[in-house]
Amino acid sequence: MNRMRDSVVFKSIFGIVLLLVVYSVVVSIIGIRNFSEVMLEQYADGAFRTANTAAYVFNPDDLDDFLATRCQTKEAKEAVKKVEQICHSSGATFIYVIQPDQTDYKHITFVFSTVNKNYDYDVYEPGYVRETTNDDYRNKYRELYEENSRGELVLRDKGYIETDSHITAMIPLKGAKGRVRGILCVQRQLDKMMDARMQYMKKVGFFFCLLALIVIIGQGLYLNQVLLFPMMAITREADRFAEESTVPDQKLTDLIHNKDEIGRLAQTLDQMEEEIVGRVDEMTRMTAARERITTELSLAKRIQASMLPSSFPAFPNRTEFDIYASMIPARDVGGDFYDFFLLDEDHLYIVMADVSGKGIPAALFMMICRVIMASNANMALSPSELLKRTNDLISPKNQEDMFVTVWLGILEISTGKIIAANAGHEYPVIMEPDGGFYLYKDKHSFIVGAMEGISYHDYEIVLKPGSKLFLYTDGVPEACNETNTMFGTDRMIAALNMGRKKNPEELIHHVQNAVDRYKGEAEQFDDETMLCLEYKGR
Repeated sequence: MNRMRDSVVFKSIFGIVLLLVVYSVVVSIIGIRNFSEVMLEQYADGAFRTANTAAYVFNPDDLDDFLATRCQTKEAKEAVKKVEQICHSSGATFIYVIQPDQTDYKHITFVFSTVNKNYDYDVYEPGYVRETTNDDYRNKYRELYEENSRGELVLRDKGYIETDSHITAMIPLKGAKGRVRGILCVQRQLDKMMDARMQYMKKVGFFFCLLALIVIIGQGLYLNQVLLFPMMAITREADRFAEESTVPDQKLTDLIHNKDEIGRLAQTLDQMEEEIVGRVDEMTRMTAARERITTELSLAKRIQASMLPSSFPAFPNRTEFDIYASMIPARDVGGDFYDFFLLDEDHLYIVMADVSGKGIPAALFMMICRVIMASNANMALSPSELLKRTNDLISPKNQEDMFVTVWLGILEISTGKIIAANAGHEYPVIMEPDGGFYLYKDKHSFIVGAMEGISYHDYEIVLKPGSKLFLYTDGVPEACNETNTMFGTDRMIAALNMGRKKNPEELIHHVQNAVDRYKGEAEQFDDETMLCLEYKGR
């Protein structure tokens, strides 16, 4: 039941029938009112004609004699008899003559009265006095006597004690001198008009019901053909597609041949299903490819992480120094790298590098550079010679024009002396014992991997016990906040000085927290890599 009530066909038919009901009610009310007004006008016109006819039967100046003799004279009896004939032939209910009390019109005296023999009503004897029924009658009497009205009509449509619904037409009876001698009243019952109106209403109701039935059947058949069947087919296909997500064996346009909006809807749904299925297949392929890429990136990230020193403390048996490093790539894998290992018992190899670009290409280039430098580090070469050898091996086969900036140093553990070379990398930061951090502006050589035959230069740094060496890539000072303002070298030095008493691991975490707070919700655009060495001496 609820499903039928919620259907489009039911709603359409219900709307049309409701509109038809409203229209029929309005038309019926207007028709009944017009019908009643016309009928009432005809009744009133007939009553006045009857009254004027009856007025010619007698002389109004004789009314006082009629009343004095109680209509027992020959002339009075003949007049009453003729009025009775007029009453019967005209269809009037009552014809009577009255004389109101002219002082206040609250009482009337009947001169004579007649009744149609088809009605079982009593008549008032001549000389009968009664109170005026209401103010309406009293005002009518006054107008007929005092304002020279030619006729008045009273409508009583609710029925009273003496009679049912009726109209009363009243005319003044004027004597030879123009004086009103009495009032002649003709009363007609409205029962026939009421019956005629009821018959009219029944006919209107019958034709309305017949018309509503025709509309329901015709509209139902029409809507079933042009709306219900197509909509049910579209609904079934939508439900099927929601469950199966496959192209149907038979298209909607093969079932629905409408040229209207429903036909266009069926055509659109066919096209939509084909596009959705195609896009789902494409998304499935893309998802599989993305999952494969994600898996490969995860593997690459693990491989990259495994290639960098990540176990701390790195040298738990060595008390002469402490070292810690971290790398946070901007993507799953990055192009920054650091490295450190003991060349022998008295020499520590340290590297901080930044490959141009990001992602997989930079990570591959980084691993190549790291492997070349690490594999040549044990050949008793100086940092400058190591950089030159690496550059000469990479540059000839660098088809992608990538390059790497490198800071490479070898610490002599027993003395604190570092032999270093800088291939276009950031300045190192040094802290003296009982002092603060500052930039050590060393001499830069050319980057690695861009051109063959480049020479690199060594320089020397001597660390005293209690000194710290801080290395980093440009992702740290160039980290930006929401307003695209960089963190900067000055903020980095300030963060280092605030944590200068911390050990290397704590110090790097302190600087990283300062960078993260400064960035806020801004996106990380570059790898952030840091390394800190604390020299304690023997």
